[in-house]
Amino acid sequence: MISECYSESQLPTPRPETIICSQILVEFDRFYQEFRTITYSAKTAFENRDYSGVLTASRNRLSMYSVSMNSISQIITDKFPAVSREESLWLLVEKEYLVNIRGRYEADLALAYMHSVRRAIFRSEWKPVTYLRTDFNEEDCDLPQNYLEAFLPETINTKTILDIFAVPRFSCSFASPSVDATMVSARLNQMLEGHARRQTVIRIEILKGGFFRNRGAYIVGRIRLSDDTFIPLVIALLNSDDGIYVDAVLNSVPDVHNLFSSTLANFHVANNYYHEVCRFLSSIMPDRPLGLIYSTIGFNHFGKIAVMEELTSELEDNNSVFDTAIGFQGTVAIGFQSVGSSYSLKVIRDTPTAAYKWGEFRGIDSVLMKYSQVHKINRTGSMLDNIIYYNVKFDKIYFSTLLIQELLESAGESVVMSDDAILFKHLIVQRRVTPLPVYLTTADALQRQKVMVNLGHCIKNNAAANIFNKDLDARNYGVSQYQKVYLFDYDALEPLTDVKIRSNGERFEGEEDVPEWFFEEGTVFLPEEIESGLRIRERELIHVFREMHGDLMGVEYWEAIQRQLCLQQIPPVRVYPEENKLKRE
Repeated sequence: MISECYSESQLPTPRPETIICSQILVEFDRFYQEFRTITYSAKTAFENRDYSGVLTASRNRLSMYSVSMNSISQIITDKFPAVSREESLWLLVEKEYLVNIRGRYEADLALAYMHSVRRAIFRSEWKPVTYLRTDFNEEDCDLPQNYLEAFLPETINTKTILDIFAVPRFSCSFASPSVDATMVSARLNQMLEGHARRQTVIRIEILKGGFFRNRGAYIVGRIRLSDDTFIPLVIALLNSDDGIYVDAVLNSVPDVHNLFSSTLANFHVANNYYHEVCRFLSSIMPDRPLGLIYSTIGFNHFGKIAVMEELTSELEDNNSVFDTAIGFQGTVAIGFQSVGSSYSLKVIRDTPTAAYKWGEFRGIDSVLMKYSQVHKINRTGSMLDNIIYYNVKFDKIYFSTLLIQELLESAGESVVMSDDAILFKHLIVQRRVTPLPVYLTTADALQRQKVMVNLGHCIKNNAAANIFNKDLDARNYGVSQYQKVYLFDYDALEPLTDVKIRSNGERFEGEEDVPEWFFEEGTVFLPEEIESGLRIRERELIHVFREMHGDLMGVEYWEAIQRQLCLQQIPPVRVYPEENKLKRE
């Protein structure tokens, strides 16, 4: 047998697809290792009470995917300028890439990363690219080992809860573990006694690792009943000078939905088995789309793919079409949705409607930048997260005739019709909510009062995140199925620390001189104008709002929040209802 020998100068030159495949995989491995390092650093930050460290970890993790993906796409474009945009090349890259990632647990995430790089390279062109998984078989990948711990208690008592406290393996101690465990077990037994179906507890299952966000840590699990249904079990923890303590217990589906909302900053989960974690979470909040659950625990770009798959499945399964969204016409964006869908979609208009009131319109890119920034900030539970897609295509049959006409006439810079498809240069997707004024027209008295209280919490939570919505109109807010209120329109957002808080309180009635603040540059806000700014005419609803959130109408509240933000402190936010908290003497 004769073997071929080559000198160094005669070695075969690697093919472009091999080089590109290798470069992408090396960069993905670097990104994923850093992602896991940052994720686990949140646990250390909680243990050390380093709350600024948690925020830093959150900011770094949100941006690192885009930074990594854009960096490697630029390297590939520079190295292969002539061929990097050839479809035939990318088919070869994907084929070789799939061989290299076979058998890895995170293979689907690696494949999503490769597709992101390809989309980044093609983004400047009007060329549709897939946001769906292709040629991937989960059965080829490593199966998880033990991602949860199960308990088989005859009764839920102090020892049961102490065992559950040990699951996250904290490096610091609880302040009063037995006291807290006794209180938690009493709360759970009281809840189980009142359970309508009177089922018995089969076992308690707790996800390993712990969930971390802002100041808090969470032990997340479920109680499996004899009829094979689940009750959520989430134990909210805080860390004080004296040690860790239980702040609240959540065991209702609505409370868990709100806690894991993508309107909040993402959780850091010290558990590598993200598929199993997401399916577990889906079992305790079944109405939450799986794609958003992936995003909630930090896998935003994988969640992006899952959301697109859910959108297309909804259209096919429901035999429905996109039509204009319910509510009021947007001045900057065209909103649309399909019947039965979990999502609302938006595309930015070429120019605003006549109702636009914020001076010069700075263009589509400036609006997209605001929506993009919302995704990157530390959301405090009161702003819908945005998923922004580029160069995405839908079949024309999924759009009403009137919607197609409006899209082409009012958003022609971003929407084109190609053969039998509609191509969007950009597309914003949000969780579907009911516009607040629409909700108020159909809700009963108690529901109306509750959402007015939650509207105040929404405004306060956004202020704590350094977000000020200078367009206070209630039409910019939406209500979820569990009556939580969210801001969803972002073209009038400003950093709260840049806003000048002023008042006419010292002016006497009938004074005609122009107030001094009138001549100040920038955004000036008069808190006493909140009531009129909301444009809610029912006096009883405004009374409810004033009764619960009268502090919002005073200068002192807003200036205090500004001082905290300028000192880089974290103002308190309302994450779960007061009734979930343990009642301590």
